[in-house]
This record gives sequence, structure tokens and C-alpha cells, in this order.
Amino acid sequence: RGGELMGTGADVRDILELTGGDNDGPISKKDIINSDKKKSKKTTETLTFKRPEGMHREVYALLYSDKKDAPPLLPSDTTQGYRTVKAKLGCKKVRPWKWMPFTNPARRDGAIFHHWRRVAEEGKDYPFARFNKTVQVPVYSEQEYQMHLHDDGWTKAETDHLFDLCKRFDLRFVVVHDRYDHQQYRKRSVEDLKERYYSICGKLTKVRAASGTEPKIYIFDAGHERRRKEQLDKLFNRTPEQVAEEEYLIQELRKIETRKKERERKAQDLQKLIKAADTTTELRRAEKRVSKKKLPQKRETEKPAVPETAGIKFPDFKSAGVALRSQRMKLPSSVGQKKIKAIEQILLEQGVDLNPMPTEEIVQMFNELRSDLVLLYELKQAHSNCEYEQQMLRHRYEALMKAGTSTPGGEAPSWPSADDIKVEAKEQIIDVVGAPLTPNSRKRRESASSSSSVKKVKKP
Repeated sequence: RGGELMGTGADVRDILELTGGDNDGPISKKDIINSDKKKSKKTTETLTFKRPEGMHREVYALLYSDKKDAPPLLPSDTTQGYRTVKAKLGCKKVRPWKWMPFTNPARRDGAIFHHWRRVAEEGKDYPFARFNKTVQVPVYSEQEYQMHLHDDGWTKAETDHLFDLCKRFDLRFVVVHDRYDHQQYRKRSVEDLKERYYSICGKLTKVRAASGTEPKIYIFDAGHERRRKEQLDKLFNRTPEQVAEEEYLIQELRKIETRKKERERKAQDLQKLIKAADTTTELRRAEKRVSKKKLPQKRETEKPAVPETAGIKFPDFKSAGVALRSQRMKLPSSVGQKKIKAIEQILLEQGVDLNPMPTEEIVQMFNELRSDLVLLYELKQAHSNCEYEQQMLRHRYEALMKAGTSTPGGEAPSWPSADDIKVEAKEQIIDVVGAPLTPNSRKRRESASSSSSVKKVKKP
């Protein structure tokens, strides 16, 4: 019997889900009784959780409590992880509070208020009194006013009233204008009040400054402030039609600027082509002069210099290894397919071989020929573009002339003078490129033409 029990120890451990480990001997009574504790201890030690893919580390950390328990499937309040912490009462005594009166230094009416405060702070100043900032309004005497501050548009009583309000309301000029006594004194705007106040402050600062020093004086531009407010009123009172017209004009202005930049870019490209053609011809002439002066012995030994042309820039093969001379005849990748086809077509028309024998002289002359052909192709293209633009401008000019001469009644159009153009320049925008008129300006012109035709019909 004992042998059978000893032999079936592994089976019992398997049934109780106990690992063998170092304990491969017989099962004792203690092992069977404490099997649950060992099992739970083992599972808690080996239990690990892996963070799901795509979840941030901070979010995954919120799923665990301090005991590293598994994340819950349903929300519950059993864990003690992120719950409201209870107040930890110490051994010291609580500082007593007292309901006590206080006064605010910012008030001058002597009002008394009450609030809770610690007993230790009794008798101290109101803590928020340090935020009470007051403006230092200058005070002038009768003699200073008569000598430096006198103004025909302002009386002394009105000036005193202004400074009293500025001191009461801390230079809040909108409130000062609202509280201003317009019945007793003249009606003034906010800009007038500011101008008078800052002019007096500047004069007093200049008079009271020490000799030999230049004080900083604040100058208030009342005219600029009035114009600014007028512009804001006009901007605020615009109709939807005016807003739409302004947006249309801004779009047309952008188109004009774009076309202007395009024309400037084309003009620069054309100038580059013309300069390239001139430099090429000058280089050829200089080359011919030098070749006539050279001796025949030197001509055989020296290699002809390759002029730097602007049509095609062929790469220089200066590698240490072996290279074929025909590679110098290969067109670079910067040349487009259109230019390559144009070169081949001209060469075929002139009966020139597309792949000649690559001797030193033939390679140089063939590359120069193709470079000149590319330059000629670009000049022709620029010339055709200029002719097209000139033709378009001519047609546009003729259309404008016809529209100007075809006035009702057969009368000659009355062109505006230079003074009229200067006067109307603020209201009209002239597009020299030929942009269409704005919808509102077109309506105004149509209404003006219809009214003029009606007046001419009514004439006897």
C-alpha cells in the first residue's frame, strides 16, 4: 500500500495542479492542506501583462492599481488605486479662524465689511490692497495756468472739470466723456478731451523739468485718431455690394500683379537670349581673328578652345579612365525633347548627318552647331510670343477705340482731362493689362449711358 501511495505522488500533484520542482518526494499532509496558498503565490509571482499595441504608456498605466492587479473588465469601486484620498489629520492643533471686520483702502467712504480670517492675521492690512493702482494726475496752480496753460478754446473752469473727472475715473476717457457736463460747457468729443489733457501734461512736464535735461513728452495726435475712427465707421457701414466689389477688385489686382510678374520674367529671359546670341557672335569673330594670326605649326599642336555658348552646355570629360570621343557629342539631359526634335529636323533639312565621324574638329564644330540651333530655336519662340502679345494688344486697342467712337448721336467722345483723371483716381481703378470692369462699375456706366441717351431723345 505504501509503495502504491509513493508511486502515485505525481498523479496527486497533477490533480492538485502542483509543480514538481525540487519536491519530487512523497506528498505530506502539509502539502495537501496548504496547496491553495502555494498556488495563489505562484500565480501572482508569474502573472505578467503586456501593453496592447497602439496604446500609449500613460493610458496603459491608468489601468493598474498600486498592487499591479489585472485591468477590470467592468468598472467597479473595489480597488483603492485612484480614489479620493482621505484627510490625514496631524497631531498639531488647528489654527483658529475668526469672523472679523476689515476696510478696503481703495474706498474712501469708510465702508466696513466682514470676512473670515485667521486669528494670527488680525489687525493686518487687507491683502488685496496692493493691487489698487492709482493714476497720478498732475495738479497746476493759478499762476502756472495763466502763464503756460491758457487756451482760447478752453476756460479754466472747464479745464478744472476735465482734470477732476480724469482723477475720479483714472483716465478712462470714455467714462469721462459720458460724465462730462455738456449742458454747462461746450460739447466735446473724446479726442478733444484727450488732446487737452495730454497737451497740459506735456507743458507741465517741460516747465517743471530741471535745467539742462530733456524730459520725455507724450504727444497725442488727435487728427490721426479722428481719421482712424472715420475710416472704421466707413468700414463698418459698408453695404454687401461694396464688400463684393472690393473683393472683386482685389482679385483683379492679384491677376494684374501675376501678369506683370510673368511679363517681367519673359522680358528677362528674352534679354538673356539676346545677350547669349551677342556673346556667341563676338566669340566666333574673335576666334576667327586669332586663327588667322596663328602659325600652321602651332595650329597642329594646340587644341582649339571650345567657346562657352549659352545654347547647350556640354559636359567636360576629364576622367582618368578611357573615354570615347563620341561621348562628347551626346546631348545633356537638360535639353528637352522638343528641342532635340527641332535640332534633328533642321539637321535633316540641311542634309547634315546626325552621327558624324567623331574627330576632334568635327566634335567641336558639331556641338557648336547644335548649340547655335538651340539658341536660334529659343529666339524664334520668343519672337513668336512677342508677336502674339503685340497682336492681342492691337486688337484690344482697336476694340477700345471702337467702343469710344460709337457713342449715341454720332458725337465725338469727350475724353477726360488730366485734372479730371486726378480727381477720379481715388474712385476708379484702371487696369492697363485689360481686366474687365467690376460688376458695379459696369452697372453705373450702363445707367449713365442710358440716362444720357434719354436726355438726347427728349431734346426738341
